[in-house]
Amino acid sequence: MPPPSRKGFVTNYPPFRQWKNTEGEEELSPINIYVHIPFCLQRCAYCYYKTNELKEKSSYLGRYVDALCREIELAASRFHLKSRKVNSIYFGGGTPTLLKPDQMRNLTECLRKNLNIEEPEFTVEAEPVTLTPKKADLLRELGVNRISLGVQSFSDEILRICNRLDNEEQVLKAIELAQGTGAAVNIDLLSGLAGETFETWQYSVDHALATGAESITVYKMELYANTEYYRSLRRKEIALPDEEQELEFMRYAQSCFKQAQYLPWCFFTFTKNGQYKNVYASSIWEGKDCYAFGASGFGNVGSQLYQNTNDDTNYMEMLESGKLPVNRGYHLRPLDAMIRAITLGMKLIRLDLKAFREKFGFRLDALCAPVLESLEKEGFIMLSPDAVELTPKGILYGDYSGKCVAEHLKRYF
Repeated sequence: MPPPSRKGFVTNYPPFRQWKNTEGEEELSPINIYVHIPFCLQRCAYCYYKTNELKEKSSYLGRYVDALCREIELAASRFHLKSRKVNSIYFGGGTPTLLKPDQMRNLTECLRKNLNIEEPEFTVEAEPVTLTPKKADLLRELGVNRISLGVQSFSDEILRICNRLDNEEQVLKAIELAQGTGAAVNIDLLSGLAGETFETWQYSVDHALATGAESITVYKMELYANTEYYRSLRRKEIALPDEEQELEFMRYAQSCFKQAQYLPWCFFTFTKNGQYKNVYASSIWEGKDCYAFGASGFGNVGSQLYQNTNDDTNYMEMLESGKLPVNRGYHLRPLDAMIRAITLGMKLIRLDLKAFREKFGFRLDALCAPVLESLEKEGFIMLSPDAVELTPKGILYGDYSGKCVAEHLKRYF
């Protein structure tokens, strides 16, 4: 320590000598947009999300879209969102393709009027049973350039047990319609559905590849207490594949994707030659800002996380009275931000150690050396001076490696 002295009054930190010259005002970073449509034609037996069957809520679907437009106007004005270029738009749900053409047009026009939209990635989720020729034409008209189809399975029997309205014929027709728009097409599959066997899973993976879709996403089915699956399982009406069976399903999928040159850009999405990366999802996992609109929508701006009320009636009433519908939030502390960067960043398979050090001022490979060495020894990751990368085994186990590193980091703070 230096000797005690009253000299050297601190006016700022870091000192000005470390600041860099800039010319004019720096451009604000781009923002990503999420729009939630919490309505479905069907309540899938495995679904635990906040959605409403349209037959119960059809009377105020238009009212909900009006509320969405009001939220876009209020938020854009209050937070000066138009000063930031829109990087990506994602319509999720629920089932966005349930919206009527005028509703979809009004919503898209409202976004373009209130935000800085030039040529972003524009994704719309769709259920196969809702994608008609007219709806496909509408998506093309609106500039949608990525369509994500919730297929889940190509087996009619598995779809029936899931309580879904579509079948293989409708699924294949929907994929054909989506491809006809010129948009990149993603197919969602669910691994571990009730009644699934290796043969039915093989059928789904093989048929997904045969469509030539640009992207195939495989989610692991998770069982939650608020689902029909859970109730049926307790009544012993269905059986779910066990953990080892589900792992075998995913090993088969990985092998097929590799052979067909569908490469992973995150641990559960495989794309032709590694192209057609989902800009929206990768931006969120890289920690970039996302403003979310709609009931239960959650986003982040800087270090502030927030979520709208998940009651759609309350959501509409708040906006009709001129209030933004934010229900809860969380301010990220430095440790939270680091853990978020690890757990979400590892989804992208490669975590850049230099970028982490520049952002947070710590060497992650030094702080978490024991757990990183253990994960590498067990074959989950490859460690280099520049990055932590998931191996095929690490990809198979999803979030496991990221969670292990994050838990170890907590011990230091």
